[in-house]
Amino acid sequence: MTLLWVALGAAVGAPLRYLVDRAVQSRHDSVFPWGTLTVNVSGSLLLAFLVALPTDPTVFAITGTGFCGALTTYSTFSYETLRLAQDGSHLIAGLNILISTTACLAAACGGNVLALAIL
Repeated sequence: MTLLWVALGAAVGAPLRYLVDRAVQSRHDSVFPWGTLTVNVSGSLLLAFLVALPTDPTVFAITGTGFCGALTTYSTFSYETLRLAQDGSHLIAGLNILISTTACLAAACGGNVLALAIL
């Protein structure tokens, strides 16, 4: 049954990732992957928030594993960074690594702090 809950969350998270990525990226005239950064940072914040709460395992399967797992995308981050480097945009590729890693870790810390503050 848990697998079905995870699939349900993923069925919402994956299309949302696509829509957010396209909406954000269309607003920037840049090769920097702003859309991927946006979904990864927001997903990191939400997942850390959920982990810090006393959450029912079923609710976490839907929201944490399913939704956040499908919303965020390490593989796309890796691919986009590699593509930037291969296209000669070495500085932007390096900035993508630095900004994404720093922002996602900061968002996770912020989500954790926020959850603990409301408990």
